Amino acid sequence: MDYGLEGKVALITGASSGIGKAIAKTFAEEGATVVINGRDQAKIDAALADIGGNSHGLSVDLTTEEGAGRLWRFASERGPVEYLINNLGIFNVREFFDISDAEWQLYWDVNVMTGIRMSRIALKEMLERNSGSILFTSSDAATKIVPWMIHYSLTKTAQVALARGMAELTKGTKVRVNSFMPGPTATDSVRDYFNQIAAEQGITYEEVEKNYFVEKEPTSLVQGLIDPANYGRGVVAMMTNPAVNGVVWRMEGGIIRSAF
Repeated sequence: MDYGLEGKVALITGASSGIGKAIAKTFAEEGATVVINGRDQAKIDAALADIGGNSHGLSVDLTTEEGAGRLWRFASERGPVEYLINNLGIFNVREFFDISDAEWQLYWDVNVMTGIRMSRIALKEMLERNSGSILFTSSDAATKIVPWMIHYSLTKTAQVALARGMAELTKGTKVRVNSFMPGPTATDSVRDYFNQIAAEQGITYEEVEKNYFVEKEPTSLVQGLIDPANYGRGVVAMMTNPAVNGVVWRMEGGIIRSAF
């Protein structure tokens, strides 16, 4: 299927690995000019080699307005940014009582404010030209709050609310803002975490993954980590569909026990 991406510019934040890189790769395969961001230029360069196509990357700190502006200008040099995917995010496991004020602030700055900064620039330009699509990478944790990651879950709920609120600003235009909910995913960071548990408990990685879904995610219908590559096609289809605006798409493997 031709999604009409040839020559269009797609900007994906936090895309030097994991879900972001998988989304960037799909856009590149469909002919888009892809721009990615990350914290480590060497890691970005390795990701670009894997993404292929007409892809570019810049290491910049998006927790500052100056950094967000630099990235936007870097992407806009390739043409009008038609697609912005606010994918940058962090997570860790932490007991609620052990989360300091500083860590709460860090999660808000990275997971929420970076998307606000990028979208504040993008949405204004998209509305002016009456064309564009913005997406936030949220999580199943936005709906099914994870008690061992309350700080992370809160930021993911905030992203869904932010996307819906921004979508209201697009009424009557050809600009769209949405979010999507991936589930537990086989990213490098998650695999590293599971490998650490395996080493500590003296069991295999496969046993750790199985135990995780039995003990922590029993409602999952796939009962396993999702390959990040599986999200790319869904995101491209979502962002190019003019009928999809102000919604959240669930791609979380059936963890959320609800039809709606």
